[in-house]
Amino acid sequence: MYSSNSKITLIVAAAGVGKRMKLGYPKQFLEYNGVPLFVKTVKKADEMNLMGSIVIVTREEDIPFVREWIEKSGVKKVKDIVAGGRERQNSIYNALQGITDDNIIAVQDGVRPFLKERYFQEALEILDNESTIDGVVVGTALKDTIKKVNSLGEVVETPNRDEFVAVQTPQIFRGKILKEAYQKAEEDRFLGTDDSSLVERYGGKIKIIIGDYDNIKITTKEDLIFLQEKGESL
Repeated sequence: MYSSNSKITLIVAAAGVGKRMKLGYPKQFLEYNGVPLFVKTVKKADEMNLMGSIVIVTREEDIPFVREWIEKSGVKKVKDIVAGGRERQNSIYNALQGITDDNIIAVQDGVRPFLKERYFQEALEILDNESTIDGVVVGTALKDTIKKVNSLGEVVETPNRDEFVAVQTPQIFRGKILKEAYQKAEEDRFLGTDDSSLVERYGGKIKIIIGDYDNIKITTKEDLIFLQEKGESL
């Protein structure tokens, strides 16, 4: 049983290099109103009653910088800052090593600062009431028509967009199966597209909850316009 008393362990992924943003430094360290984006994300999580502890994963050389900002920010629930790996998946795998199997574990992008507590509340309710569900992922309905194309750019299919969602974070899982799924991927040298894909591959059952379009990941310079418009929410 999870929903009444459980606390979530949140992994904040902040080990990217930010190539698409072309800042010359990792995008999670982009400052908005004088504070790096990853700190905005961590502070939002730190304020949530359902959050028991937070683990931040970042590049090894950035650990002192991250630690300094966490100390400055006054957050209380960061229990560890872990060195990341070559890919995001390797980084999350490293973070999982210090988390016990019986935890509910959530993964959040460090550059997705508009997370809401309801995502975690709804996920815990599902995991509490539906024993066959192993994880809950936030996603949004697609607005545009989707085309499948071949290598020449030719349209080969127009799928029904109602059958698809755009996946976001947080992604929330029963700890045991998430850790086992990551271990299996490590052994097989399999690289997935997100945390959920590894649990699916391992045989786990995932449920989608509908999130919000403003829960964006700050990835490109165009996203900075949205960040400025929504800045009051941070």
